[in-house]
Amino acid sequence: MGGGGLAIGGGGLGLVGIIAFLLINYLSGGGLGAIGNLDGQTSQGQPLSQCRKGAQANEKEECAILADINSIQKYWSGVVQGYTPSRTVFFTGQTQTGCGFASSDVGPFYCPVDKHVYIDLGFFDQLESRLGAQGGPFAEAYVLAHEYGHHVQDLVGTLTGGSNEQGATGRSVRTELQADCYAGVWANHATQTGYIVDLTQQDIAQGIDAAAAVGDDRIQARTQGQVNPETWTHGSSAQRQHWFMVGYKTGKPGRCDTFNAQL
Repeated sequence: MGGGGLAIGGGGLGLVGIIAFLLINYLSGGGLGAIGNLDGQTSQGQPLSQCRKGAQANEKEECAILADINSIQKYWSGVVQGYTPSRTVFFTGQTQTGCGFASSDVGPFYCPVDKHVYIDLGFFDQLESRLGAQGGPFAEAYVLAHEYGHHVQDLVGTLTGGSNEQGATGRSVRTELQADCYAGVWANHATQTGYIVDLTQQDIAQGIDAAAAVGDDRIQARTQGQVNPETWTHGSSAQRQHWFMVGYKTGKPGRCDTFNAQL
């Protein structure tokens, strides 16, 4: 990606219920737009009025995604001192970012230049059709939480310094695994944010399965027919599952120090 910055990529909950929430986010029509931050700022677009009731978050994918995003950012706003919510941009096909031009081939990613999370909604279908994941609402939630994990890294200063270094133990892999761990930390606290009523083991299983599907070894085996750890940028399926579960089981961001851990 060009444009003076490195885009950091990642690879609706299947819940008993999602409580009613006040919609403070907006989504523009036409498949390209931005939703607002938790402080109530909004983009130029039309409000998703159909997402004003919690039951609708169980029925509509876009409502579930909004609930996920609100929950994730509410959690981190209470943990990271001076947390500034990341604006979220949905796109299909292509979009312009602070990190340069991006197409749907990139998938969801975080741009540290403009501090936006970019969500290619078509990626969730590809997660199943091309990457072999079982899919499901919490698979989507895992992907979202991973990207906001990069925003947390950016705010606390761990996203800088050779994040494009490849290899099974390189900084790029360690950066991505920490974002997986942060996704697990949020999942541990998801019901405490007030947006999510219940989180089942089936939900967690969907997240673990999605983490495995976007492992470098799994993707290389499916697309190249061979595995080359020297070119890894995100970590193996086992590593991604492991660090998600470290975050989920402990619920402590401090346990996500992948930069000093033995991978």
